[in-house]
Amino acid sequence: MLEEVGLEYTTIPVNILKGEQFAKDFLTISPNNKIPAIVDHADGTGGPHFSLFESGAILIYLADKTGQLLPSSPRLRIEVLQWLMFQMASVGPMFGQCGHFLGYAPEKIPYAIDRYQNETLRLYKVMDKRLADVPYIAGDYSIADVAIYPWVHVRWLHEIDITQFPNVERWYNTLSDRPAVQRGCALLNEHEVIGDPSDETREAFFGKTQLEQGQ
Repeated sequence: MLEEVGLEYTTIPVNILKGEQFAKDFLTISPNNKIPAIVDHADGTGGPHFSLFESGAILIYLADKTGQLLPSSPRLRIEVLQWLMFQMASVGPMFGQCGHFLGYAPEKIPYAIDRYQNETLRLYKVMDKRLADVPYIAGDYSIADVAIYPWVHVRWLHEIDITQFPNVERWYNTLSDRPAVQRGCALLNEHEVIGDPSDETREAFFGKTQLEQGQ
């Protein structure tokens, strides 16, 4: 999103596999100890810097700040926001749980895998039907596309064959050709930390550490 709207920024990696999201300084920015989070040192008010967590809120904030990727017309704006909420309420949680039970859970639980992979497939069908009628998820390119794209980009985590969904595949390829998306993905590749699903990693990422240090 920052690449799309042309704002200058500094990237500060947070290694969530080592529990860095529980550091006191980070929790003052993101009290839910999750990434992403941003600090805007030039929010336009002349006041102190402004911090924000939750990716949906961040996308809305940056769109409003720059006047890009979120229409000002109430009807068109809510069209984008409903698809952004679709990502927040459905794509993110369901795709995330699918990836967890397929790749990170200490034991394979067939019911959980079937539950979340079937729901992931259902959501792909929803997107594919929608994208049969429009070039982008909310009509024009918007923060809804920015929010959904990363989950499709890591579809290997969900063991999804995107060719089953030709409209999603077309949409994905179109976004992948955008220079801003390419720059963003390159930045991720530079900073991404890949860890094996060891007991220590699970403890920091999914386990008791979350309960003991999360608040």
